[in-house]
Amino acid sequence: MKVEITVNGEKKIADVSPETTLLKMLRDEFDLTGAKLGCDVGDCGTCTVVVDGESVNSCLMLAARASGSEVLTIEGLATFQKLHPVQQKFEDLGALQCGYCGPGMIMSAKNLLDKNKSPSVDEIRDALAGNLCRCTGYTKMIEAIQEAAKEINTTNAL
Repeated sequence: MKVEITVNGEKKIADVSPETTLLKMLRDEFDLTGAKLGCDVGDCGTCTVVVDGESVNSCLMLAARASGSEVLTIEGLATFQKLHPVQQKFEDLGALQCGYCGPGMIMSAKNLLDKNKSPSVDEIRDALAGNLCRCTGYTKMIEAIQEAAKEINTTNAL
């Protein structure tokens, strides 16, 4: 079946089988490997992308269901010259260790900050609730998201 989506601002078309997930299509057809396959049942969040403004476990969404949608992956956040503020703060504060959960965490955080410019710690925790990390205690991730929010609010105020 033919699936047409816009990924990171670019129109893409893939011919995939009906059971193909969005994650599999992103990785195999478009070579966008930032979203990872972790649990394959929607529990870990390593496959999180933003579809039409909502965080989605791409391992659970069929590619056909995403047809006609706007999809943002971790690869679409930055340029070679400049990281997105969430990515930069994760790096600056050492919020990740192994990095496997990183793309999903960052996409969930970015989606939160798109909707809520000054989230509380509880709101950040809620936004990250679908993302699991086995390496950290989440404290530095929460701090990084708070710092990214400050930077985004400062930048937008100018």
